[in-house]
This record gives sequence, C-alpha cells and structure tokens, in this order.
Amino acid sequence: METLEVVKGIRGAITVPENSPEAIERQTKKLLAEIMSKNSLQKEKIISIFFTATPDLNAQFPATAARKAGLTEIPLLCAQEMDVPGSLEKVIRVLILTYLPENQKVQHLYLEGAKVLRPDW
Repeated sequence: METLEVVKGIRGAITVPENSPEAIERQTKKLLAEIMSKNSLQKEKIISIFFTATPDLNAQFPATAARKAGLTEIPLLCAQEMDVPGSLEKVIRVLILTYLPENQKVQHLYLEGAKVLRPDW
C-alpha cells in the first residue's frame, strides 16, 4: 500500500554570533542541514523555504547560504523579522514547506540561543 504524502511545514531557528556574511552563511547551513537530516527531507520534495532574520542581521541573505548549500531549484524568500522590543537578537528563522508522508511526525528545531524561543519543542 502506497503512503499518502501531504504538505507539512517545518519550523526552526538559530542564533548567529555576529553580523557577518560568513557567520550568517555558516549558521544558516547548519540549521538547514539539521532540519533536513532530522526530518529525512529530500530536496526534490521541498516546495519552498521562507527565512526571516532579525534587523541586526543584514550582512548576508540566508537564502544565499541555502543556494550555496545546493538548494538551487527551490523558491527561497527572505524577510526582516519584526523588531519587537526585548526580543532575542541575531536570530535566523525558517519555515520549510515540503511533502512528507502523512504519518511522519515533523521535528521542529531551535538551535543554540534560539532554544529559548520554543522550550516546549
């Protein structure tokens, strides 16, 4: 019996130690690699990836790092996260829309300093 695939969203976030192209690229690639590994994602099944970055991260687009990581055929979009007073700084967030088996549980990943954003996960 064939497993039905459905569209699922996977969330994640990671902090970046400094506002430099190298740091943004390194942390974005780390976040994507962890999410893809933990969820057994296949590039061909990813529909799109939406990134946000806090206003203090503007030295590089997270999407540039994704392209360098080989995600060249997937629609990518970057936006600036809302600047809410007192919120966590230097954070890249991601929402990946992908096809997964209906019965596969999604693992959302909040890494490094971003763990405080979703302690329930």
